[in-house]
Amino acid sequence: MGFFEKFKAGFIRFMQGRNGPDQLGSAAIWTALVLCLLSMFTGWAVLSALCLVLWGYGVFRLFSRNTAKRYAENQAYLSARDKALSGARQAVARLKGRKQYRYLVCPQCKARLRLPRGVGEVNVHCRQCGHTFPAKG
Repeated sequence: MGFFEKFKAGFIRFMQGRNGPDQLGSAAIWTALVLCLLSMFTGWAVLSALCLVLWGYGVFRLFSRNTAKRYAENQAYLSARDKALSGARQAVARLKGRKQYRYLVCPQCKARLRLPRGVGEVNVHCRQCGHTFPAKG
């Protein structure tokens, strides 16, 4: 068995029971890389310090043995990320459909509603809460 095979086997033994890479750790390391590149071009020491903190946090998550806590943190991150991405996707869909539809917000439950343009003044019925209110199409 050569040097690299021994090193690989030792590293595999070292990583047993550890968290390993996850989405939050990967996001922290990639953000640190971007901040490091920005700090090189701008020369701001604050970006360099933030880069090191994020990189350290990503490496800490990679080697952590407290997998239950890291899993909970990763799930919270994924939930927040999915919520932000969903909001961005909905905003793009509303922007694309702005010529065909008028988008309203229910005054009672704050649900987003879509009304075809050109239908005139109608009473809109919210499917979520059942509230009816007047609106122009």
